[in-house]
Amino acid sequence: MESIPNCPACQSEHTYHDGTFYVCPECAHEWDPNEVAASDDGLQVKDSNGNLLTDGDDIILIKDLKLKGSSTVLKKGAKAKGIRLVEGDHEIDCKVDGMKIMLKACFVKKA
Repeated sequence: MESIPNCPACQSEHTYHDGTFYVCPECAHEWDPNEVAASDDGLQVKDSNGNLLTDGDDIILIKDLKLKGSSTVLKKGAKAKGIRLVEGDHEIDCKVDGMKIMLKACFVKKA
């Protein structure tokens, strides 16, 4: 009998096989077992909508952000091109409005 893995999103053990995907009934997460196995090696960062971000992507801010230690405010809708993903609390290293900053992925969406 095939061993069904726990859900990668919530670690629930109540997952089931549905066609070519696995499904978690607790959090409604669906995933392709071949895709998860291939992407386990690297850093995975998801935007506010759950889209997987990669180095070089373009992003858009989803809310106004006040820069700590400054009176500058980054406006909602500001774009950053060619992001770089890094380890740590602030996963995105980019340039917005001419300033090099680090952002949390929960405040951006993929352009």
